[in-house]
Amino acid sequence: MKLLLAPLALTLLLLAGCSGSGKQGDNVLTVAATAVPHAEILKQAKPLLAKEGVDLQIKVFADYVQPNTQVAEKNIDLNYFQTKPYLDAFNRERGTQLTIITGVHIEPFGAYSHKYKSIDQLPDGASVTLPNDPSNNSRALLLLAKHGLITLKDPTDEMATLKDITANPKQLKFRELEAAMLPRTLDEVDLALINTNYALAAGLNPTKDALLIESKDSPYVNYLVGRPDNQNDPRVQKLARALTSPQIKAFIEQKYHGAVLPAF
Repeated sequence: MKLLLAPLALTLLLLAGCSGSGKQGDNVLTVAATAVPHAEILKQAKPLLAKEGVDLQIKVFADYVQPNTQVAEKNIDLNYFQTKPYLDAFNRERGTQLTIITGVHIEPFGAYSHKYKSIDQLPDGASVTLPNDPSNNSRALLLLAKHGLITLKDPTDEMATLKDITANPKQLKFRELEAAMLPRTLDEVDLALINTNYALAAGLNPTKDALLIESKDSPYVNYLVGRPDNQNDPRVQKLARALTSPQIKAFIEQKYHGAVLPAF
């Protein structure tokens, strides 16, 4: 029996060791992020945190669900990948209480095509892929509505769905997919609505390649997110200050040339 309990106890200790709750004296801070641009920006903040005695450990994820799940379950301290509408929808649907720490950047959302060089070339009955998560799905529809491709019941509704389309003059045919999959559909469809982090990872330049793109005053800020129990942790606050520092602002402006914009 003791032989069985020993590995179980070791497992529990390991799980406790990676818990996001951490003790105040612990200098490790874990952050879940998508690869581009979030993890890239965090890497620039890492030496800034090191100077303040904090060991920033970046955990890269390829989806939009696990970063929130891992933080909610206290396996990871924070995450950095999402907008407020997405966070609100996640909290509402999953019963979590994840909370905003600070806003860092904006990624203007875009529509891309490998078949056409102008949105005016989009034919009737064109196939269109867009994200299947509620907030990004709505964001895609709002962008299409702003440019007259569809009409929505409420063109300001941040949670609009396909059911809210009141006019579709080109009879666009929509297919909803996981956001990370959208760049892979470009050779198959006429138009794909893609989050900038996935567009950049796929080698697309939003300022040059997007047929449609959100304006620079987009309200969809990407936030550093934590939990009520750790939002005031000194390590967390040090990271929040680092991510909104002049050094990070300069990095964002020089690295992404308008495809990613500082939100501070």
